[in-house]
Amino acid sequence: MTDRRENTDRDRPLLAVLIDADNVPAKHAAAIMREVASIGEPALRRVYGDWSNDHLKGWKAPIRELGLVAHQETANTTGKNASDIGLVIDAMDILHTGRFDVFVIVSSDSDFTSLVNRLREQGITVIGIGEKKTHDSLRNVYNRFILIENLDGTATPDTPRGSTAKAEKALPLFREAMDKIETEDDWYNLGQVGQAIQARHADFDARTYGFGKLSNLVAALDALETRRTGNRLMIRLKP
Repeated sequence: MTDRRENTDRDRPLLAVLIDADNVPAKHAAAIMREVASIGEPALRRVYGDWSNDHLKGWKAPIRELGLVAHQETANTTGKNASDIGLVIDAMDILHTGRFDVFVIVSSDSDFTSLVNRLREQGITVIGIGEKKTHDSLRNVYNRFILIENLDGTATPDTPRGSTAKAEKALPLFREAMDKIETEDDWYNLGQVGQAIQARHADFDARTYGFGKLSNLVAALDALETRRTGNRLMIRLKP
């Protein structure tokens, strides 16, 4: 296996993107790839399915327009998902090249839980993208899990659209994270708090609460106050 330390000189992480077409509606393909491009360089972008099936015909245009590589996985037995098996085999082959910094698995199918565990055992960062129906057993095994429903552009980074009531549902996560971080006073670096939340809740995303970025979500929480220290945003619970 190639030593991945050779990859650390790049400005952006190199991504291997594997899409389960049987489990992801084609209408979300463009939004998914925009999100992926914001994370790193999607050098490998494969989509798996039995393309003889009519229910996958919606993928024809996205595959062409987004530069995806379609892999044909023919199901020889009824009830067996050949796409899942093909994706898993390819993922292990790609892992052993040692070329990629991050794997992105696009599926809501919890059958990929063991694959994600295996990749993480090798020290690989694995990001999942799937729908709300994705079971917690799969969401929680990823380093980060992104909801497809958050990729519709409703909440842009500069335009918060969430309500205070919706934001309040995130407050326990902030309290939990701050309890785990040591500080000399009552102030916490927002970036560090966000990382702590993400570490315990892989599917945490400000967009789930209707806000384009974490600082907008914090601004909507009446229980928190903020201050700037250089270029860092600090937060604390109001006395």
